[in-house]
Amino acid sequence: MKPITTIFFAALLIVGCKHEPKTIDYSEEPLDITTSVYPETISKIFDAHGGIDQWNSMQGLYFEIPREDFVEKQNLNLKNRKSRIDYKHHVLGFDGENVWLKNLDTVTYKSNPRFYYNLMSYFYAMPFILGDDGINYEERPNLEVDGKTYPGMLISYEAGIGESPEDEYIIYYDPETFEMKWLAYTVTFFTKEKAKKFSLIKYAEWEDVDGLKLPKTLQWHHYQDGEVGAMRNEMNFTNAKLTKDSPDDQLFKMDEGATIVE
Repeated sequence: MKPITTIFFAALLIVGCKHEPKTIDYSEEPLDITTSVYPETISKIFDAHGGIDQWNSMQGLYFEIPREDFVEKQNLNLKNRKSRIDYKHHVLGFDGENVWLKNLDTVTYKSNPRFYYNLMSYFYAMPFILGDDGINYEERPNLEVDGKTYPGMLISYEAGIGESPEDEYIIYYDPETFEMKWLAYTVTFFTKEKAKKFSLIKYAEWEDVDGLKLPKTLQWHHYQDGEVGAMRNEMNFTNAKLTKDSPDDQLFKMDEGATIVE
């Protein structure tokens, strides 16, 4: 997967990369007008979720994921993407340079630490995570689900962005409210090659977190050849918090007894 990075520009739906804001100088009236640095559609999606400026004012993110017999706790520095995940049997972190893992007992960590350390926080930070640099945008065919039409926008990355620049995402949004409804995505972390198969998540429920509309329930669906099937699993997020103060950096430093993941 792509380690938390991504995004969009200007008054029409266009294909292109993020541009710097343009300032227009009117000689008769000394007034500067700054245009959006994102495509109009993406700006409207951000606005429907509370606004990219509000998101950018935040420094820290915390949320929990209820599991079968414990609660997974995730902390993230939104500016440098340092992270810490506390499990029942493990602690997984990223200190800005290294991914590290600490085993709390003899239970083996079953996932790939480098793949997972930012996976859920990336899905959780949608759509705002798609406001980062180094992204290209392109309109895609609509997604049809239960008689409802959802326009799509493809997000791809410039070479060298993150560990998996071949990853691609398609946001599908409600054309009336511009709320994000579905996310199609590829996984290239293991192959390092562009994938043809997309997985599909329904953003089934949202909640207000400090003025921003963030996910409460995600539902993965069977998906093949553009056809959306039944839900195959669900994930809930609880106790979410955003902070305008930067998290304590000590939180992300490698715990005593932890090892660096190569």
